[in-house]
Amino acid sequence: MSKTSDRINLTNQFLIAMPSMADPTFSGTVVYLCDHTDRGALGLVINRPTDIDLQSLFNRIDLKLEIEPLVHLPVYFGGPVQTERGFVLHEEGQGEPYSSSMSVPGGLAMTTSKDVLEAVASGKGPERFLLTLGHAGWGAGQLEEEISKNGWLTVEADPRIIFEVPAEDRLEAALSLLGVSRSMLSGEAGHA
Repeated sequence: MSKTSDRINLTNQFLIAMPSMADPTFSGTVVYLCDHTDRGALGLVINRPTDIDLQSLFNRIDLKLEIEPLVHLPVYFGGPVQTERGFVLHEEGQGEPYSSSMSVPGGLAMTTSKDVLEAVASGKGPERFLLTLGHAGWGAGQLEEEISKNGWLTVEADPRIIFEVPAEDRLEAALSLLGVSRSMLSGEAGHA
């Protein structure tokens, strides 16, 4: 393990875009951080549904999805990197182990292999999951710099927000973990 005692590790945290976030890609987003090391960070935007639903995505990859509650679930915009690739955020330990899965401390896993989608289509997949196209990525030190410039708030993630709260309410729900609301945030750094 590399020297991590002197640096902050934001794995299993929500990144909440501040109103000052200049990048329109991330304006108003909540990102779940799957991995954060001294080499960089990888996360998934959890509150930006696309107009693609699971059934249409599964049709594109030649999988038949006939589980009625799932067919109309939205696919999310996970971030601007690898937007043609699916990323499935799900609770760990449900169903078979998947061939390309990353455990996240805190009980979640992120899987990129098609076998998780095949399991979902057959009714044997994770019970609670969020499917994104693309992910968010930061190089070494980049995320820390954005945080220091008031770009993001961070808070320990609550899986309930990912899987139970409607997408349009996830930003406010994530902020409530910090005891603040959108109306309390200003785009300017400063002291009260």
